Amino acid sequence: MLEEGAFCPRNQAEGERGMNIYVGNLSYDARENDLREAFEQYGSVDNVNIIMDRYTNRSKGFGFVEMPSDEEAKAAIDGLNGKEILGRAVKVNEARPREERPRRQSW
Repeated sequence: MLEEGAFCPRNQAEGERGMNIYVGNLSYDARENDLREAFEQYGSVDNVNIIMDRYTNRSKGFGFVEMPSDEEAKAAIDGLNGKEILGRAVKVNEARPREERPRRQSW
């Protein structure tokens, strides 16, 4: 756990917390590098994660991009929402926090 005021790379500049961006309707052929290249046109990219199905190891058709600057992230959302990446018009918006789901009982 970081002490109060300790340096955290996700908060590089005061008042700049970064943004996690949802990217949906991805081509199943899209790779993390494809998303990184598209988003880097708008600024720095910290992380790219395409969500994979654990059983088939194929893309689920969506992913997340983390950008350290809110301003650059908003520009990327405005610039890429509805644009084609690998032949599919992607849906791009700020990611919502993950909701807790009840655990399933295993019998």
